[in-house]
Amino acid sequence: MSLIVAARFQTFDGASLAAQRLRDEGFSEDDFHTFYINSAGEHARYPIGGDRVADPDARGAHLGALAGASVLGLIFALVGGLAALWLGAAILIVIAAAGAGAYLGALGGALWVAGRGKRMSAAAPQAPGMHPAVRPAGVMLALPVAPEQEALARQVLRESGGRDIERAQGRWLDGKWEDFDPLTPPRHVEAPSTPMTQ
Repeated sequence: MSLIVAARFQTFDGASLAAQRLRDEGFSEDDFHTFYINSAGEHARYPIGGDRVADPDARGAHLGALAGASVLGLIFALVGGLAALWLGAAILIVIAAAGAGAYLGALGGALWVAGRGKRMSAAAPQAPGMHPAVRPAGVMLALPVAPEQEALARQVLRESGGRDIERAQGRWLDGKWEDFDPLTPPRHVEAPSTPMTQ
């Protein structure tokens, strides 16, 4: 396992300038790995796309849809039945009202439950099962360093415009960070920066 220092840049040109400064400081050019990290959800881990089997925010939405469809379907059927009785209309009004209620109830119930855990714990520390921290999209420049070179590498990356500087233990092979996983939460060694807007 190698000690790896990495930083995110807005463009490949920015990463190239940082690589040049690292070369000037004596780091080996053969040990720079520059690659692009897609936005969360766009890593195509599954044949139909996406990063996860299911969105953690959708947990329980099917139960909300079922409950909403049952409750509103029943209420609309009762209202439709009363309207049919009062107006002397056909049973078709009761069926249409029940169907409309079931549809609206399913939609409302699913939307009410989906993401509820995220809304409720927005101010609380991250709970198990919630979204882990993810790396923002951008160009990543990574390099293996000896422990005594780590501070210098971080300083050069930071001064060159690198954001979200992190360190990791990883497998470095043939000039590449072989076991890099964009879904693994980053281990920032400095306070993470806000998304780039330049």
